[in-house]
Amino acid sequence: MPIKIPNDLPARTTLEREGVMVMTEEDAIRQDIRPLRIALLNLMPNKVRTETQFARLIGATPLQVEMSLIRMSDHKPKNTPQAHMIAFYRSFREVEKSGEKFDGLIVTGAPVELLPFEKVTYWNELRRIFDWTQTHVHSTMCICWGAQAALHHFHGVPKHALPRKAFGVFRHRNLKPASPYLRGFSDDFSIPVSRWTEVRMADLPRNRGLEVLMESDETGLCLVEDPEHRMLYMFNHIEYDTTSLAEEYWRDMEAGRDIQIPANYFPGNDPHATPENHWRSHAHLLFGNWINEVYQTTPFELEKIGTGEA
Repeated sequence: MPIKIPNDLPARTTLEREGVMVMTEEDAIRQDIRPLRIALLNLMPNKVRTETQFARLIGATPLQVEMSLIRMSDHKPKNTPQAHMIAFYRSFREVEKSGEKFDGLIVTGAPVELLPFEKVTYWNELRRIFDWTQTHVHSTMCICWGAQAALHHFHGVPKHALPRKAFGVFRHRNLKPASPYLRGFSDDFSIPVSRWTEVRMADLPRNRGLEVLMESDETGLCLVEDPEHRMLYMFNHIEYDTTSLAEEYWRDMEAGRDIQIPANYFPGNDPHATPENHWRSHAHLLFGNWINEVYQTTPFELEKIGTGEA
């Protein structure tokens, strides 16, 4: 089955060009099936690119998935036209007021990781969103800073500034091959990393049921499961396109920032060479496994999500 997104969303053209099946709203209505409802809380500056990255991954499953786009209520993005936000996004305030529920939610990273959590302008609303997931979302996947923020909110886990940006494509280990989220994963694999802060294993509380699923010798924790809160914390950018790290590198270079060439990324370590993607298959596998687990465990009736009823 294809992914259902708004007919005019810019991501549609890219996904169709890549061969991802995309369903029109009219065709979806004609199918006698309940699609999985997956929401994307998009905190990244380039909204359109991030929408495409996640739609690509959640659309590559045999299930019909309906993606909804959510924004913070009062935060105005600087890098996305207001017309796009009005056309395709709803504020969390609107979603909360509607009372609707979702099978899954993705919370993206955000370029605020060097700020203390409490100094982020939308921190209080984000905390309300995390609490809302416990009654209105069956399963949540948080990415990079979003993962750090959720882990801090639910468990008080701090983040630590790094002396240099963790930047590049790094080898990771599969610590729990029996996990449904790692079904089919290799013993080791590569994932893009781009962050100035980290969460440390030593800070994870020992009595909360947290389980580390992936880690790297070079960059530490990568994926942590939190069964109590039905959450996955992914601290790295497995969703990135082939050129995402290159664009970050050249952006920082042009701005005069002290940035190193992303490790294990450019052939011959030449920033003018075309990078190679060594993580695409595992990105699809992780999101496919997550969608499958959501499908297998979510209540058929949306109103029962968060109630403990099957």
